[in-house]
Amino acid sequence: MRRTLLTIVSACFLLSALQADAQILHRKKKANKSTSAENKAEPDKLLYDRSLDDIKHGRHEVGRLTLQTLINTYPDSEYLAKAKLSIADSFYKEGGTANMTQAIQGYKDFIVFFPFLPEAGYAQHQVAMAHYKQMDKPDRDRSHTRAAEDEFQTFLQKYPNDPLAPSAEQHLREVQEVLAEGDYRIGYFYYVKGDRRAAAGRLLTVTGRYPLYSRSDRALWMLADIFTKSEQKEMATRFYARIVRDYPLSSLVPDAKSRLTEMKAPIPQADPKAVKWMTAEQNAPRPKNSLIKKPLGMLHGGPTDEMRVAARIGVPTLTPETDAPGTDILSGGSQSRIGGAPGNSIIGVVTPGGASGPTGTAESTAPAADGPVATDSTAPAKEGEQPATAATTTEGANAPAASAATSDANGDAAKTDAAKTDGTQATDSTQNQDPNANKKESSSKKKKGLRKIVPW
Repeated sequence: MRRTLLTIVSACFLLSALQADAQILHRKKKANKSTSAENKAEPDKLLYDRSLDDIKHGRHEVGRLTLQTLINTYPDSEYLAKAKLSIADSFYKEGGTANMTQAIQGYKDFIVFFPFLPEAGYAQHQVAMAHYKQMDKPDRDRSHTRAAEDEFQTFLQKYPNDPLAPSAEQHLREVQEVLAEGDYRIGYFYYVKGDRRAAAGRLLTVTGRYPLYSRSDRALWMLADIFTKSEQKEMATRFYARIVRDYPLSSLVPDAKSRLTEMKAPIPQADPKAVKWMTAEQNAPRPKNSLIKKPLGMLHGGPTDEMRVAARIGVPTLTPETDAPGTDILSGGSQSRIGGAPGNSIIGVVTPGGASGPTGTAESTAPAADGPVATDSTAPAKEGEQPATAATTTEGANAPAASAATSDANGDAAKTDAAKTDGTQATDSTQNQDPNANKKESSSKKKKGLRKIVPW
């Protein structure tokens, strides 16, 4: 009996102790969930912290829903601006074309609604970076590349003292390297083909707008060669002089000096700022592609090679492309043009100054000859390569390049084609030669096409 009573009493004491502990735990939980003055955990901050934790662990959609709940429930919260910015960051981190588009729109909305917050500069930088990450190779679609250039220029103009300014400046150099490489490849193609007007239009953009481009000296050499063939020696000497003055450490400087000497033009002194800049560029550290990263870069499809050779020092071009002076190339024939007699082609050249300083503005007219004109030039070779001779022929105002040695055996047919091309009856001295003299050479070139060897 006594044992039974002791068991009952001990059970009662144990039950009462458990009830007391349960009440204490219930009170603690109730205090944590309450909104009393004693509780420091605010509900909007709890939502914000929970969303950041979800985004950090890859649960982007859940985090964005939580942030949107915060915005809709607490429109006057101090975390409202941060929530909007975090939503854009979530889209940016998740990646993908659709998410990047949402991120760009989110960042732009943040700039519109909160332009005076310190995070506005970060939002503008992220807009540029979203386009930067979607850039393609220079010979493909360049819409994101041009958009990245515009956004980085906007950032540097609006927030020049922002901590992200050095990063944006370097990214802008890389973006402009990709754009310049695309124009250079097109200009080089037309240069090899023999279309002087099209080549000059692209190369003038490269040399005038992107002075930090890694192959600006080669573009200047091709421009000088084009104007030499067009019998515009004064313009040619300007471009040879720019190689000597603005790119003094280039391998083309000795050849440019020899050309200036042949033309009896003065040889300028090297710009000390250009010497300092090129020396610093040669000594600047550059990222290297390992054996593992190189094939991965090919699969990625981005302009990794151009970014690696981009300039590391120097002020990039901050002028938007629409506001920068460009090149006006007017064709001849019966088309309307400014100045010049009918049947003559006019090339108007405007060369803006680059980052190293103004180089002056030059304008020139280059009337095309009425008949076929064949010109030869020898371009300098890089170290370890043989110089090659390039021959081009232009016929009339808009005729495509062709070799003078590939004239047709039928003289009347050749004269008829020339008359159709430039609207004038041209006579070619090569038509009086033996028709069978160039028959083999003509047939071989019809099979292989016009070939031109350029040393770079």
